[in-house]
Amino acid sequence: MYLIVGLGNPGEEYEHTRHNAGFEVVDRLAEEANVRYWKSACGSLVGQGKLSLGAGLVEDVVLAKPQSFMNLSGGPVSKLLKQYEVAPDQWIVVHDELDIPAGSVRVKRGGGHAGHNGLRSIIDKTGTRDFLRVRVGVGRPPGKMPVPDFVLQVPRKDVMDEFMAACDQGAQAAKSLIANGLEKTQQTFNQR
Repeated sequence: MYLIVGLGNPGEEYEHTRHNAGFEVVDRLAEEANVRYWKSACGSLVGQGKLSLGAGLVEDVVLAKPQSFMNLSGGPVSKLLKQYEVAPDQWIVVHDELDIPAGSVRVKRGGGHAGHNGLRSIIDKTGTRDFLRVRVGVGRPPGKMPVPDFVLQVPRKDVMDEFMAACDQGAQAAKSLIANGLEKTQQTFNQR
């Protein structure tokens, strides 16, 4: 069983913003896993289902969207890991990434938080950096726009399609991590 946690902020005012890329990816995975019911558990919305990975492979997944705000994601993630007794190599965090070009997706294991407060909180609360990550590129803000303003806004129509396509790619990358492992998934997604 895998735990896939999408990072974002709860509430309608944050729907479809760049910072909610993790929620968008988890929603796509939920569709594929036929998750019809979300329950409130461990400070998160949690859905369970079965993901078809191709070639007859099916994996049980727990999908989670922490309902604390982004900067406090570590508490819910820590509780989820304990509740579902997930092995360290079987949890994936999906998040937005400023340092990756908009529309691109990268995967990796471990590393720092690169100023991402959601990752910082997870690292602090779980005591580890060594987890799988699907990073949805949102690029840097234009001109002198402050980063919070950029990531907390819904992309303009001309950029929205690219953002949604990257979220679709993020869902495929998460499935690939489960089916093919890190190295093969990096070869597929980190080269685009």
